[in-house]
Amino acid sequence: MAQYQRKRPVNTTDLLSRRSRGIRDAGTITRHNMKLLRAILLQDNRVFIKVWSKTSKSTIMYENGKIYFENYQNCYSCVHSQPHILYKLPKKSKLEKFEDALLCQSPLDKTLPSLSDHKPSLLALTANNWLYRLSPETGEELQRVYLSSKHKFRYLSWDVSQEMFYVKSVQNKEMSLERQAGITQNVVMHLAIFHVFPLKIVGILEISKKGVLVVSHSNKSVKLYSFEHILKKHLTEKITLGKQSSLLGGKTVGEAPFGIPVNIQITDCPPVLFEMSCSNNAIQIGGYPWHYIYTPPHKRHNGTHHICSLKDSSLATNGIQNMNCCSLERDGIFFHPDDSGRIIHLGPTNINVLKILGELNSGLPSKVNIDFSMETHRNNRSTSQVTVTSSGRTVKRRFQPLDDDPDQETFRMVEYEDELDLLAVVVTNGEEGEGRASIRLHDNLSGKLLRTVDLDEPLDETYRHELFFDKDTIVHIAQKNTSFCCHVYKLQASRR
Repeated sequence: MAQYQRKRPVNTTDLLSRRSRGIRDAGTITRHNMKLLRAILLQDNRVFIKVWSKTSKSTIMYENGKIYFENYQNCYSCVHSQPHILYKLPKKSKLEKFEDALLCQSPLDKTLPSLSDHKPSLLALTANNWLYRLSPETGEELQRVYLSSKHKFRYLSWDVSQEMFYVKSVQNKEMSLERQAGITQNVVMHLAIFHVFPLKIVGILEISKKGVLVVSHSNKSVKLYSFEHILKKHLTEKITLGKQSSLLGGKTVGEAPFGIPVNIQITDCPPVLFEMSCSNNAIQIGGYPWHYIYTPPHKRHNGTHHICSLKDSSLATNGIQNMNCCSLERDGIFFHPDDSGRIIHLGPTNINVLKILGELNSGLPSKVNIDFSMETHRNNRSTSQVTVTSSGRTVKRRFQPLDDDPDQETFRMVEYEDELDLLAVVVTNGEEGEGRASIRLHDNLSGKLLRTVDLDEPLDETYRHELFFDKDTIVHIAQKNTSFCCHVYKLQASRR
């Protein structure tokens, strides 16, 4: 029998009582839990308290409730009231150090070959071309794959929607001696493409100057191709990890020193699905109906963002967005990560959440409207400088401070907490001489300010900062000179 629906709020005692009577549904319980946590978080008698800080000489990373130190060698969990260490990996040589890493979360709707496939894992790429799959809870090695002895792989990145990730090699560059000798380096880079759940190799793709997958930076053009089409036409051999391959002369795929062969050889031009000239080779696709955001590669368009229909490249009504910022940092624009199809446009003094209005089969252009906006509270007085000329005449020169002046209240970043449906906006203010930061929690649907959390430590805008808002936890990672520091805040009952 389906669970009955009630309009009144569900309190904690009622929810636990229903569980004890066997009335449960995983999705429903999770939603109720998040509603309860959101309500608790927004109560006046709840505060975020800094409970832990730790410094490091190397970059600190945060991912899904875990903090990684010493290049992913030491892992701390943030689940409890204070972070505690989960594991420390044995010290590695320079050749074995991790170059890059990804956290891999397994799906809930599939039956996978082994028990370890159902658990999250950390994918780590080493300097000597090994790809490891590690347990994020213990650091235990679950699987290892040797990539190549010929190509230097350096970077990991996701294609989340396809449940794939790729490993990118360093880009080959012609040396001056090679140019003088008339030797041409045709191969630009290699991509190793993997499926996850479970880990399977798709193949290694070679990108060369003779090929057609190279995006030319000189003409500022971005081209998109169908990887499915490339696989169908240019896959020379299906290969399997742990199995023999004729491309390796019968050797085993993924074992040292043979690695994985290049089994995707592009011999002619695949069809171009989409091509666009844009500034900084940057283009984003999203929204509903599908749209893309780009900046045309002309000086007169600097600072503007154009929102166009992917179907016919027509510019949306109100599709040119410009903050008219006078700032050191450029404004940012991106599709909202909540899958609503909205767009977040972040500037130093304003945040606009935009929505696209349009129908799939309509002949009319789509339209961009502001769903809601946020503004900083600014002291708008101009600043004066007084100088005295050699003749003794006093000259006053007036100027307007930059929009992202650290002495003024300024928006710095926006984080979306999907489980609580909250927007966390980081705001800095240095009016009192020392840069301070706060986090404003806004309702994701309306933009209404629900509460503000002040950070204890000063925030120096001359260095890099990262902030993560994860349910009842706030993590602030700050760089200063050559060192890094991680500060962790936890939700607690007020002591007043």
